[in-house]
Amino acid sequence: MARSEKQTGAKVGGFDRLHARLAALAIPATGFVSQPEPKTIGTFARGRQLIAGNFLFAGYLIEAKDRSIWDLPVPDPRFEEAIHGSAWLDDLAAVADLPARKRAQDWVFDWIGRYGRGAGPGWTPDLTGRRLIRWINHAILLLNGRSRADSDAYFRCLGRQTIFLSRRWKTAAPGLPRFEALTGLIYAGLALTGMERHVGLAGDALGRECAREIDAEGGVPTRNPEELLEVFTLLTWAAAALGEAGRAPHPDHVAAIDRMAPTLRALRHADGGLARYHGGGRGLEGRLDQSLADAGGRALTAHGLAMGYARLAAGRTTVIVDAAAPPSGRASENAHASTLAMEVTSGRRPLIVNCGSGMSFGPDWRRAGRATPSHSTLCIQGFSSSRLGSEGPFGMRGQLTDGPDQVWAQPEDDSSGHRLLAGHNGYVPTHGLTHVRQLSLSIDGRTLGGEDTLGAMTVADRRRFETIMERTRHKGVGFDLRFHLHPDVDATIDLGGTAISMALKSGEIWVFRHDGVGELKLEPSVYLESGRLKPRGTKQIVLSSVVLDYACQLGWTLAKAQDTPAAIRDTEPKGEPSEP
Repeated sequence: MARSEKQTGAKVGGFDRLHARLAALAIPATGFVSQPEPKTIGTFARGRQLIAGNFLFAGYLIEAKDRSIWDLPVPDPRFEEAIHGSAWLDDLAAVADLPARKRAQDWVFDWIGRYGRGAGPGWTPDLTGRRLIRWINHAILLLNGRSRADSDAYFRCLGRQTIFLSRRWKTAAPGLPRFEALTGLIYAGLALTGMERHVGLAGDALGRECAREIDAEGGVPTRNPEELLEVFTLLTWAAAALGEAGRAPHPDHVAAIDRMAPTLRALRHADGGLARYHGGGRGLEGRLDQSLADAGGRALTAHGLAMGYARLAAGRTTVIVDAAAPPSGRASENAHASTLAMEVTSGRRPLIVNCGSGMSFGPDWRRAGRATPSHSTLCIQGFSSSRLGSEGPFGMRGQLTDGPDQVWAQPEDDSSGHRLLAGHNGYVPTHGLTHVRQLSLSIDGRTLGGEDTLGAMTVADRRRFETIMERTRHKGVGFDLRFHLHPDVDATIDLGGTAISMALKSGEIWVFRHDGVGELKLEPSVYLESGRLKPRGTKQIVLSSVVLDYACQLGWTLAKAQDTPAAIRDTEPKGEPSEP
């Protein structure tokens, strides 16, 4: 992190602490005017882990059965942010038995005693907004059986946090942090006595942020599908809370929800999970369905490109391709060099995936997960289609640089199926080579055909390529086509090394074949999944070749050879249990 960024962060943090302490002098709230219906969704399994003393946040597990959550060692700033945001209340509420209630109450009232007057690291606008939503949603769980003095302390602390938010929401970073801050302010303003004056200003500000941050196609600058879902969810919560209080959301707020819903539908696979791109995961189980239901309106799915992604869907198969330029500037701090990468899902079973975000496994895994070889696309050996900038402390920086400035995609549909022609020039500066990918999905979804070309397209590109050839003594430019497989896929080399057979747990069998130009291998890979302690081992199909002339073209097919047996219904949960 640059020195100026450190100084700016320290200055903002200093003002946050000052306003947090000043908020303690304001007239406190004394109770609820109204309380929004709880909408936050927790996980029963994670709630049971918390009760047992297993604290898994930001990829770190700390076992401390008889210690307060606030006495835990802090292995990473993201661990600290996770516990101060209080989203763990959702998990305890999902259990909702006596031990869960005791821990929820103990930890919240312990927070009030330690940090409630403005001390500690939890006083930032986004964390305060996240915390207010949970405290208000789970008020019954938190206040059940408590004394009048505890109730007064609870409302007094809620009021302080609301006052703090009203003064500091503007300092939250644009995007998800500011949406969290403003949604928390609206929630608290509507729910608490004496705080109604903040609702109008917060609602107007939320409308302006929607107009500024949600583009005409319903996307966000980071192009992270899971972040899009999180923002969408906050907007539906705020709209519902305003509606229940007899207030109309800002027109730009409503319009943003209407734009985002079709885009989110286009970014979900056949199994209901989101495509995993640019730092995002599949999304919390059930959240997308619930948020779309809360949004109401017609169930429309975006056609063409949705937030820069192309979706081919037929039968039980979905293919989602990153078909636009990667994010740039600050929006790229968690972005991946994933241009033209694809994911394939059959029914409830992911087949071809990207490795995913390694953020929860430390800076080394984070950086590895962002590189092109961790995605199901073509990569020149030793290079990524976009370069990664230098990392700051804890791996929380590293913008993409020197990415493709020309990315094009032409989706087409007709009676025979769905096709996509796409390309990018990310390797032109280094090698003079352009990647062109053609995909064709049959109308029944049983066959996906592909053709990947790496070639020098212009005179200038050919000169660059010739320079590279001279440097390598005409050994050519080696490249790989990678197809990362989900860990549940059982893959084996078949037909004398000319094909790969893949068995899904549903009983389906898919077969990968190629045109014989490249060398086919089955190699180890990893599946990076938040909520786990370590990466999951899996495999990847690698088709390798060398560009010796001005172009090299590899053809391949992915075809379903066997359906799910008729006697078997594929009804297993699609989510993976959290560790440990």
